Amino acid sequence: MTKLRIETILCRAGTMDNYSYLLIDENTGTSAVVDPSEVAPIANKCKELDIIPDYILNTHHHFDHTDGNLDLKEIYGCKIVGAADDAYRIPGIDIHVKDGETFSLGASNAQIIRADGHTTGHILWYFSDTKALFTGDVLFNLCIGGLFEGTVEQMFTSLNKIKQLPDDVFFYPGHEYTIHGVGFAKYLQPDSPELQKYLSFAQERLSKGLPVSPTKLSEEKAVNPYLKAQSVQELEKLFNI
Repeated sequence: MTKLRIETILCRAGTMDNYSYLLIDENTGTSAVVDPSEVAPIANKCKELDIIPDYILNTHHHFDHTDGNLDLKEIYGCKIVGAADDAYRIPGIDIHVKDGETFSLGASNAQIIRADGHTTGHILWYFSDTKALFTGDVLFNLCIGGLFEGTVEQMFTSLNKIKQLPDDVFFYPGHEYTIHGVGFAKYLQPDSPELQKYLSFAQERLSKGLPVSPTKLSEEKAVNPYLKAQSVQELEKLFNI
């Protein structure tokens, strides 16, 4: 049975509140960093755990997800993996992956899911055996990423791909943006008991300096206004409120 250890690393604290993740396949010791936005916090965690990462896994090209690529590659000799369609914008990329392909991190296998909308060429990393989904800037707690390059139609398709995954999958977003989604979610669902339960959990986590995620997709589907949209028109309306 494969087992993937996941360590959450807060980067750019107080400014962009990025999350990078250190993944360790405990069957083989193979490891990777997801979306390294800066070097120091990641290097500190690697030193603490005595880990030399083998790979960097990028979800998309934005600087706050790739700024650590080249320095970490120089320090550790790790290979950088990203979407083939985004390769020309990802610093230091070595391995190109495509929608529907599988990438092996030791004994842990990640399905590559293309998810346009926030950017074109954005991908999700889905480790089905571990029930872990790394969503980059597509899905956050209570909100989603802005449409920097893609369209509402593309984002709707991407969100539907996420909604089709099993309810017991946990998702790991690229930022701590929960607080940004609270007001809008409460405005649209003022009497939702599911939202009240979600907010109580989130407030407790944040008060302790902990990330709200990972959160089960079942819980996110119940309260995230954007995941609740049933059509492109409904999703577009949310962007215009």
